[in-house]
Amino acid sequence: MYNGGPDLEPAIPPTVSLPVLTDPQGPVAPPSGPVEGFFAARLREPRDIKFVRVAGVMSLTLLPAAASFFLWDFPWWLGLIYVPLAFGLGAGRYTLMLHATSHRALFKAEHKLLNAWIPWLIGPLYGHTPTSFYVHHMGMHHPENNLEDDLSGTMAYRRDSFLHFLHYWARFFFFGTGHLLRYLVLRKRDKLVRKFIVGELAWYAAVGVLLWWNPAATLVTLIIPWLLIRWFMMCGNFAQHAFVDVDDPGNCYRNSTCLINIPYNHKCYNDGYHIVHHWQPALHWTAMPGWYLSHLEDFGRNDAIVFDGLGNNQTVWWCLMTGNYGKLADHLVDLPGAPVRSREEKIAFLQDRVRRRQGDIRGMVQLEAAPVAAAAK
Repeated sequence: MYNGGPDLEPAIPPTVSLPVLTDPQGPVAPPSGPVEGFFAARLREPRDIKFVRVAGVMSLTLLPAAASFFLWDFPWWLGLIYVPLAFGLGAGRYTLMLHATSHRALFKAEHKLLNAWIPWLIGPLYGHTPTSFYVHHMGMHHPENNLEDDLSGTMAYRRDSFLHFLHYWARFFFFGTGHLLRYLVLRKRDKLVRKFIVGELAWYAAVGVLLWWNPAATLVTLIIPWLLIRWFMMCGNFAQHAFVDVDDPGNCYRNSTCLINIPYNHKCYNDGYHIVHHWQPALHWTAMPGWYLSHLEDFGRNDAIVFDGLGNNQTVWWCLMTGNYGKLADHLVDLPGAPVRSREEKIAFLQDRVRRRQGDIRGMVQLEAAPVAAAAK
C-alpha cells in the first residue's frame, strides 16, 4: 500500500472512457484582503486558504454564540435551537477540516502554534477533544488500515446489523480511551501518548470547571456535541469500511468506498473519495477526483465499491441498517473491467461483502495482544 507522497497524478489510460465528475477539483480562490493575506503568508499550502475561511467563519459565529450561553441566563428552549443548528450546519464540515489538517499541517513550522486554532479553539464546540482525533486517526487507524489491530476495524462485524453496530459504537465510546492508550504504549509511541493525555485532561478539566460555573450552558455547548460527534463519527467509519473484502482486506480498493458526484464532497472536501484517501493519505483533497480518474482501470480490476450520487457516508450507513440494498445497488457504479451485474446481482454482491466476516468480535474490555516485536523485547 502506498501511504503518501506528492500530488502526482499519472496520465489517464487512453483505453478508459472517463465519467463526468462534478466534485470540486479547484482552483481555490486566492486570498483577498489583509486578514486573509496575513494567514496566507503562513500557510504551508496556498490552496488551504479555504480552511482559513471556514475556520474564520466558525470562530466569528460559534465562539460568541457559545460564550453567550455562559454569560446570559438563557431559556431552556434556546438550547433546542442551538444544538441542531450549530451541529447540523457545521459538525461535518469541521470534522473533515480537522481530518484534512491532521494529514497536512495547515501552517508552516515556524508558525506551528497557529495549528492549535482548529483543534483546540473550535473543536470542543463540535464535540472533539483537542488531540483525540489526530492521535486515533494518524497514530492508529491509518497505520493499521482497518486490519486486525485497528481498534475501529469493521471486519469482525456483520456490517448491516444494527446490534453489531451498537457493540462497535459502545466499545469505542465507553472503553476506546483505554484501548487506544494501551495500543500506543505497547508500540512505544510516547509522543502520541503524551499528546493524547494532555488533550484529554485539558478537555475534562475545562468541562469540570464550566459545569461548576454554568451546568446548563456546558451541557448545551460542550457535552451534547461530544455525545453526538462520537455517534456520527462511528457511523461514518462503519460505512466507509462496511464493504471490506475479508479475502483481501489490506487492499484499499477493496476495504473502503468512494462516493462521487455529491454535494457532500463540496461541503466536506471530497471526503467521499475514501479509497483514494487510503491509498494516498497525504494527497490534497482537490487532487482526489483526478487520482480517481487516473486509476479508473485499477478500480475496475479490483471490483471496488463506488457509489454515484448517493448522499454521504451517513446515507450509506442508514441504507445498511435498514436493509435498503436496492438504493445502494441503484447508485453502484459499473466500473471498466469489473463484472457486469444486473440489479439483483449487485444487491447480492453488496450483501456478500458486508455479511462475510473475519475474526471474532472483541469483548468490551478485552485487551488486544501485544504486537510480536514488542512482545519479544
